[in-house]
Amino acid sequence: MEARPERPAARMTAAPAGNTPVVNRQPSSSRAATPPEAADASGAPGGPAAQAPPEPRRRRWWPLAALLVLVVLLGAGARLTWAWLGPSTDPIDRGGPALLRSIHDLSRFQAASGDFQVIVDLEKDAPFLPDAVKGTRTLFVGTGSVDAYVDFGRLAEDAVTVSPDGETVTVRVPRAQLGRTVIDNARSYVVAQRRGLIDRLEEFLSSSPQDQRELYLAAEKKIAEAAAASDLRRRAERNTRAMLEGMLKALGFTTVVVEFADAP
Repeated sequence: MEARPERPAARMTAAPAGNTPVVNRQPSSSRAATPPEAADASGAPGGPAAQAPPEPRRRRWWPLAALLVLVVLLGAGARLTWAWLGPSTDPIDRGGPALLRSIHDLSRFQAASGDFQVIVDLEKDAPFLPDAVKGTRTLFVGTGSVDAYVDFGRLAEDAVTVSPDGETVTVRVPRAQLGRTVIDNARSYVVAQRRGLIDRLEEFLSSSPQDQRELYLAAEKKIAEAAAASDLRRRAERNTRAMLEGMLKALGFTTVVVEFADAP
């Protein structure tokens, strides 16, 4: 069966009074298209309008990135400001030149040297008060050296005797002694320190820095005791004997006798 062509729709327009109405015919293409019935979710016509899928939510990460950049800029600015306005890393010594007070002539033969390291655990407690309130405890590592020497300036007049044939020489020298303990400041340091509340407050209000002289004195005493208990003096006497024998044999003596005696 052939489809009939659609007739053009007729529209009535009002004519002036007393005249016949005029019928205007327009093609169907000019007629407004009626929207088709919306299909529901199952695809059937006439159902409720299908909703469009929601757009994916964009991740708003840019505020976090801006905050991170701001923190980095503030940190860099604070570091540059502190480097510009802060104290200089190189200390400036404004003291005068060293003053030479005296010179001493020495006739010592430094025969041996010992290097020591001690640990000082210095604790100060207050009676009737806990350590958290009043009291200090400091752990200090002290490094120092002690020299052993023989003083040839104390030789007696008859300290050197030669045999009649000139082949044997006898030398009487004092026994070796220990020198003063020298603390190495570059290798001595405080490991840990515990202070009570009152001690911290006193240090904060004090105009002078904390004095560590007591720690160095304690380390110096312990090193001196360790050197006295070691064989440092015996080593110094052995080295002195070897030095005198080599020197006197080079002068032509065949036999060299070195005797160590206590000082008168």
